[in-house]
Amino acid sequence: MGGKAKPTKHTAGEIAKKTQLATQNAGGGSAGLTDRLGGAAGHSKFKCPYCGIQGPDLKTMNIHHDAKHPKETWDPAKFVDLHEVHGGTTQGIAVRGSTKHKGSAAPE
Repeated sequence: MGGKAKPTKHTAGEIAKKTQLATQNAGGGSAGLTDRLGGAAGHSKFKCPYCGIQGPDLKTMNIHHDAKHPKETWDPAKFVDLHEVHGGTTQGIAVRGSTKHKGSAAPE
């Protein structure tokens, strides 16, 4: 039995807020702005050489190529890995991560 004006359980809103804070890429101020936008490479890894659309992997780009550019021959070498060119997407300035201290982990 809970005390006066003390909720005994977390509300759905509280849990959703905790999940959002733990998983979102936030913080870093103006230094983290480019980080939150994905850096120079953006969040997608590959870019179509014909239309410029971006995709996460070569399999997805192959599907896009077959659907949108059927007259062109499929050559995976034409798709440049933007993460490799720009040295990754972000530098980690704006990643908040967990607020737990490393020394306070539960015993195994």
